[in-house]
Amino acid sequence: MKLSAIAGLFIAGALLTSPVFAADKDLCAGNLQAIKDFVTSQPSLPESSMNNIKADQEKAMAAQAAGNDKDCVEITSGLMTKMQIRNPTRN
Repeated sequence: MKLSAIAGLFIAGALLTSPVFAADKDLCAGNLQAIKDFVTSQPSLPESSMNNIKADQEKAMAAQAAGNDKDCVEITSGLMTKMQIRNPTRN
């Protein structure tokens, strides 16, 4: 009885963690698109800021390509915060 209960917990845990990984993948892609939109809508950004954004964007895309959605989300979330500070009227 205990063995089947433990097995049930492992199965339930595996099923519950799957959507979390899918959410990271979607968040990564969404953040990358928002960053791309921000860059194209802000032509007056200083060159140094633009270079920093593009460097982080490339790191995030490399993480995404490697299947490391957690790192992609961390990098893009940091960029999103900086973008919000730079342009607080954006939602």
